[in-house]
Amino acid sequence: QVQLVESGGGLVQPGGSLRLSCATSGVTFNIYRMGWYRRALGSQRELVGVITGGTTNYADSVKGRCTVSRDNAKNTVYLEMNSLKPEDTAVYYCNIQNRWGTQDYWGQGTQVTVSS
Repeated sequence: QVQLVESGGGLVQPGGSLRLSCATSGVTFNIYRMGWYRRALGSQRELVGVITGGTTNYADSVKGRCTVSRDNAKNTVYLEMNSLKPEDTAVYYCNIQNRWGTQDYWGQGTQVTVSS
């Protein structure tokens, strides 16, 4: 059974930093796409950053402030967020997929709140 467990969320002041982690287990396929999405209250889920093959893509709203990285040996993905803004407040979810998208799994989410 595939499981994704996010950690590292919490309350941070504007301008602060957080590092989210997503540990996977039970994965029996080659993870081709691995990344982070978020959903703010009252909004739809949106892309934050994702590693597809060897390419990393980010939402325009986080470019220059966020970095997605993965540890292939541990099948773990990270999201480093800097210069956080109140509008970054959301539940952050990690996602993994195989190359064809036929294997598609989500974590349970971790809350990030940016507030003074």
